[in-house]
Amino acid sequence: MSENSDGGGPSDRPPTSIEEEATWTRLRRLTPARIGLKRSGASLATGPLLDFQLAHARARDAVHEPLDVRRLASELAALVLPVIDVVSDAESRQHYLMRPDLGRRLAPEAQATLAQHRGAYDVAFVIADGLSARAVQMHAHPTLAGVLPVLQKEHWRIAPLVAVRYGRIAVGDTIARMLGAEAVAVLIGERPGLSAPDSMGAYLTWRPAAQTTDAQRNCISNIRPEGIGYADAAFKLAHLLRSMRSQRRSGVQLKDDSDQLLIRRD
Repeated sequence: MSENSDGGGPSDRPPTSIEEEATWTRLRRLTPARIGLKRSGASLATGPLLDFQLAHARARDAVHEPLDVRRLASELAALVLPVIDVVSDAESRQHYLMRPDLGRRLAPEAQATLAQHRGAYDVAFVIADGLSARAVQMHAHPTLAGVLPVLQKEHWRIAPLVAVRYGRIAVGDTIARMLGAEAVAVLIGERPGLSAPDSMGAYLTWRPAAQTTDAQRNCISNIRPEGIGYADAAFKLAHLLRSMRSQRRSGVQLKDDSDQLLIRRD
């Protein structure tokens, strides 16, 4: 009698723990998500539990970590554009976390500083710490280094770069209006996750106003080497800005087809 004659051959037997672990190991290589974690009884095993606690601590640290504006400004200076350092209406990092509305407004002295740089610009780039100063500290400069030369070659009028401490996305609307820019791109630290405490987002808005809503913005999320790399992020930024200027719109009214163009390019 053959081994499979009764329907219970090797292909039907339950996998061993070694086979299961090998399967999960292969799957873990495809995602940073925590899948197939080892357990001890009803609880996580010590190793995965400690990894989880470490990731949680790193996410909390990223939220409270201050932006080193001096270092950031020094790095951005290499991009041959003026760099303006301003602060929102929040008094401290803790105050900013407790009062999100203050992060959307500029301090009075910041408004006076920006008024001195008013002009006629096509786009303003704003770098805000958001909920992860570490993200913009690491990723803002290389992203801008990729997109600015492209726009300058196309003769875009680019406003001075603005670094904002304790800033939220909407603070870019005010900055763009004060500088006289038609469009704004806000590079900001996103809410840290357990697998990404340093993810940066880019929020683009055409002709922002005091009544601008999130539906009127386009977003490029998860900019970092493990997510959307710097070159791809720069490509998407330039493409979206061109589309915004040609169609004179942004947000849900503007279709973002940059992913398809990236696939064709590759």
